[in-house]
Amino acid sequence: MARYIGPKTRIARKFGEPIYGADKYFERKNYPPGSHGSNRRRRKLSEYGVQLKEKQKAKYTYGVLEKQFSNLFKKAEATKGVTGEVLLQFLEARLDNVVYRLGIAPTRAGARQLVSHRHIVVNGSVLNVPSYQVRPGDVVSVREKSKALEVIQDSLAISRPGSPWLEWNQEQLEGKFLNLPERSEIPENIKEQLIVELYSK
Repeated sequence: MARYIGPKTRIARKFGEPIYGADKYFERKNYPPGSHGSNRRRRKLSEYGVQLKEKQKAKYTYGVLEKQFSNLFKKAEATKGVTGEVLLQFLEARLDNVVYRLGIAPTRAGARQLVSHRHIVVNGSVLNVPSYQVRPGDVVSVREKSKALEVIQDSLAISRPGSPWLEWNQEQLEGKFLNLPERSEIPENIKEQLIVELYSK
């Protein structure tokens, strides 16, 4: 399936924040890309432009394609609750994102690769679908023969803040998805209401 594999710093500069995590190149050039990137007199975005940019930021942050994102929004719209918050909860419940949040992989792209290459187990069964929706009570773990993988060990060695909706067992290299996160618990800087307004047009 197609994925964005171009320069990630360029995308981060487009949105004005390091959406892919710490980036020394972004810190050095934290202005929009292009020959006129550092020119502050840029044309003001329209309301539609602002909404579209927010949707694009969410898509790139979670590594979701347009069709997947649209389908998730429709599902969120049909689910009880605040549509924007439910959308973010669905994005957070994706298996690749859960693997990333647990610290098994250093990035969401890395987590997606681990899942695709069958290194991840959910409730005792190997799953290779990054978009799989993890449910409260599900146990996500590293496959037994994959526990010694250098990329996994290196990622787990990095100290990162935990997520209150996840429980991690370092000895077993497994995590439990306790519940869907509250909006206040999701650290991503995404204005989900703008996305809802965009799809409501």
